[in-house]
Formats: sequence, structure tokens, C-alpha cells
Amino acid sequence: MTTAPSSKTPDISLAGKIVCITGASAGIGAACAMRFAEAGVRLLLAARREDRLTEMTAGLKAAGAADVHTVALDVRDYPQVQAAVEALPESWQAIEILVNNAGLSRGLDKLYEGHVEDWDEMIDTNVKGLLYVTRAVLPGMVRRGVGHVVNIGSTAGHWSYPKGAVYCGTKAAEGRITEGLRQDLLGTPVRVTTIDPGMVETDFSKVRFRGDEARAAKVYQGLTPLRPEDVADAVAWAVTRPAHVNIAEVMLTTVDQADSVMFNRRPT
Repeated sequence: MTTAPSSKTPDISLAGKIVCITGASAGIGAACAMRFAEAGVRLLLAARREDRLTEMTAGLKAAGAADVHTVALDVRDYPQVQAAVEALPESWQAIEILVNNAGLSRGLDKLYEGHVEDWDEMIDTNVKGLLYVTRAVLPGMVRRGVGHVVNIGSTAGHWSYPKGAVYCGTKAAEGRITEGLRQDLLGTPVRVTTIDPGMVETDFSKVRFRGDEARAAKVYQGLTPLRPEDVADAVAWAVTRPAHVNIAEVMLTTVDQADSVMFNRRPT
């Protein structure tokens, strides 16, 4: 009996592609770096803490990365972002996948009691930083006729929660920017995706509470949160779909989370 050939369009191979990840030194960014390393890509990693990126390099190469190049980068500084992209060695300039992961939350305050410096840091990182990096990298993708921009959003962009108005606002902005970018790229082969996770156990809460580990630990108490690797899997799935398929949005949560305020917490 002869088996008919499959009509399924093959998934995209990542081997040898240049993948740029911002905020790559920890959490979701580091998990994405490892997931892509296993697929044999060339990793272009950016973060403020370049020493951490350097420490990661050997492990990423051992996992299968074809090569690793690191860049010290504060996404809030547009001249620095533009200069860093322009200064890339020629062999690293043809970025095919950009993962805009750099982001943070500061404080948990009622809006009318919030700290302006916290607002500025969140807006400058989560919104303007995403714009700056995209503006620097995307023209090359359009010019070469190949590319995929993946923005790491959050369920907070869909569901606000008390004392998180500004952070939620920045993630809502990320969603609308991603949507608008997809419209602007219509007619090009460049794809755009937002990956929107719920609660993920990373340093996110420690950063939010400025190093208060006890307070941060309570965020995950009594439930099983997502892991950074879960988010990295979603990113890898989105970018390996056949070239004619654009995954617009993926929202994922732990089974212990229904929305931004409803959680299934078990006695500890």
C-alpha cells in the first residue's frame, strides 16, 4: 500500500538563524536563550548585566547554540540601542527573530499613592524600550524580506488588578503596539506575535519589591506558577510555524490562575 505524501507545510527550521533576545540575563529571557540554543541558532543576547550573559555563554554553546554574541544594553536609552545595533559585526546584523523580552514592574501601590519614578521606569522599559529596539532592528528585516518580532506581553495587559494600574497599562500598550505593528507590516513576510503569560516564577516579584524575597515568595505561595521554560516553549512554537502562518497572540496561565485576581491557593 502506497502512503500518500503529506500535504502539511513543514515547520520552519531555526538552525543557524540569528535570534536576538533582550533582557536575556535571567527569567524568561534566559529560558528563551536556552530553548533557542537547543535548536542550533546563533544567539545575540542583550541585557544590562553583560557579566551574566558571559557566564551563560558556555552552557548555551554546550546545549547546541551555533554561536553566542553578547551586548550590554539598556533598552531605555535610544541612542545606546541604535548605536549597539549599528555596531554589530557584519556577520551578526541579519537578525531574523527578535524577542522583545526586557521588562519589569516596580511597586504595588494605589495609583494616587504611587511613585513617579516607578512609573517612569516601567514606561521607559516596557513601552519605550520595546519601541526603541524594534525601531532599530525591524528595518533590516523588512529590507531583507524575512523576520519575526515576538513581544513578551502579559495577562496584565488584558486583566487589570488592584495597585497594578501602571504596569497593566504598559502591558496593554504592548498589546496595541503589537497589533498596530502587524498592520504596518501587512504586505511583507515579517511576522509579529505577542506571548502573554500569567504568573511566572522568576525574579519579577523580587524586582517589583526591590529585593524583598519574603514578600516576593508570598506571591507564589500555595500554587504552582508557570515556569520560564513554559513561556520559552510558546515562543519557540510560534516562530517555527510555517512561513504563511502568523500566530498573533498566545495567552497562557497556570491551571491555578483564572484571571489577575482569582487564584487557586492550597493550604501550606
